Amino acid sequence: MVMATAQRELSHEGYRRAGYWLDKTIDQLLTEAAATSPEKVAIVADRADHDRARRFTYRELEALVDRAASALRLLGVGPGDVVTVQLPNWWEFVVTTFACSKIGAVLNPVMPILRERELLYILNFCQAKVFIIPKLYRGFDYAAMAEGMRGDLPHLKHVIVVDGVGEAGFEQALLAEPAKEPRREPPQKAPGLRPDDMAVLMFTSGTTGEPKGVVHTSNSLVGCNKALAGRFGLDASDVLLVASPVGHMTGFAAIVLLSVYLGGTMVLQDVWEPKHGVSLIAREGVTYTAASTPFLNDICDVVKAGAPRPASLRSFLCGGAPIPSVLIDRAASDLGIKVCSLWGMTEALSATLTEPSRAADKSPTTDGRSLAGMEVRIVDSDGQSLPAGQPGRLLVRGCQMFKEYFKRPELLTFDADGWFDSGDLAYMDDEGYIRISGRVKDVLIRGGENVPVVEIENLLYKHPSVAAVAVVGYPDARLGERGCAFIVPRTDCTFDLPSMQAYLAECRMAKQFWPERVELVRDLPRTASGKIQKFKLKELAAAFGDAGR
Repeated sequence: MVMATAQRELSHEGYRRAGYWLDKTIDQLLTEAAATSPEKVAIVADRADHDRARRFTYRELEALVDRAASALRLLGVGPGDVVTVQLPNWWEFVVTTFACSKIGAVLNPVMPILRERELLYILNFCQAKVFIIPKLYRGFDYAAMAEGMRGDLPHLKHVIVVDGVGEAGFEQALLAEPAKEPRREPPQKAPGLRPDDMAVLMFTSGTTGEPKGVVHTSNSLVGCNKALAGRFGLDASDVLLVASPVGHMTGFAAIVLLSVYLGGTMVLQDVWEPKHGVSLIAREGVTYTAASTPFLNDICDVVKAGAPRPASLRSFLCGGAPIPSVLIDRAASDLGIKVCSLWGMTEALSATLTEPSRAADKSPTTDGRSLAGMEVRIVDSDGQSLPAGQPGRLLVRGCQMFKEYFKRPELLTFDADGWFDSGDLAYMDDEGYIRISGRVKDVLIRGGENVPVVEIENLLYKHPSVAAVAVVGYPDARLGERGCAFIVPRTDCTFDLPSMQAYLAECRMAKQFWPERVELVRDLPRTASGKIQKFKLKELAAAFGDAGR
């Protein structure tokens, strides 16, 4: 099912001719913005543990990026080398992003919630040369965690710590006096990134076992920026709030990169606190943001409680899970904003999106229609297109698609016509708007984040008290879904929520992935062949609702 190289090259040339691909690298976006508006504020960096936000103009940002790029070269980082960055929404992440692009290194953003178990797999699999972390964030000691993992990371050469001291500190390691590279005869410029090279490596959350490394190029990422800017009508005058984590494609591609593509201003909020977030929107004149439904729900709640209405905010891109229609109505009436529903995935970025002009009638019932340069199809089990209204498998192709799975050539990707099977079920209406109706792949979406169900089940199966387990989602008004673990205990054994929490903590699994509920059952429903019928468990779990916390 892997698409022939020649066929893919033809489609790529089509994207160029149509203008969906601009053949610009990520660092070129910054160079152009700095040349056009050097004194314009590029970043407003708001940190919960700092009294005042730091501001950087495009000229200052470009200078920091140049300095960091030179320093990374001196640390031995070159084209194709992986730099793993586990940072919150801090300006140091932005500097590292563009510095990596400048020297041809591969940026590997990871979420701050990940711990040893997940990180050891990622860092070893991609053979990261550099690991950039905070010293402390939200009370957790990342520096101590990294030090404890060093012995299991033979390829890792440098750990750089934001707020750290000495040579390993970010300021000293990357931003000290401009590093001077050794003279060469004749002088040669270090090769940088090309638009079709691997620029970003982002891992999925392992919904079918081990996480997969999704490879994106500058062309696919900038193609996403161009499409979003066009549909929302964004330009250099826009101010973008970065409250979604930059370790996720929503925060990274749909806000950080988009802001520099526009030559606009990004406002980084490192800890989501709704009341402060609304004050940031008002203070900085934020016009656009992208996030999952909990963020939108929180903003509505604090405004209802008396916080000032964010008058400047015009557009809200909302994805990760279907948006409750009542929340769209609240956002329109209480905030005066248009919530545009989106369907995307790490592999496909922003594939479908509702237009602001149709938000009121389409966002409550659909996940949008194809963005420029993207196509979607609904097909049956034989791959035949289905008529409007009939659910089937969702296929997607276009200019925002990933290049490949890193080091996993055996994984099925594109068919001969360039279509990628998303693993989701959906139906399409007569106007081309889709609605996700289910998921073929085993995934639970909590607060817009995919929870690695299979990995959780595999861990729980290893517990001496557990004979069988199945994890499914149940509805939650704020997060969309929470997790419930249906457990068949072994004879004369018991198992409860505290037992599970203690065990997953011992396994060093990120707390945000832990199921919130445990249900003990005598047996799990199965087919005649022995496959667990999760749809029956989901029907049971659906009755829990918010009472299942």
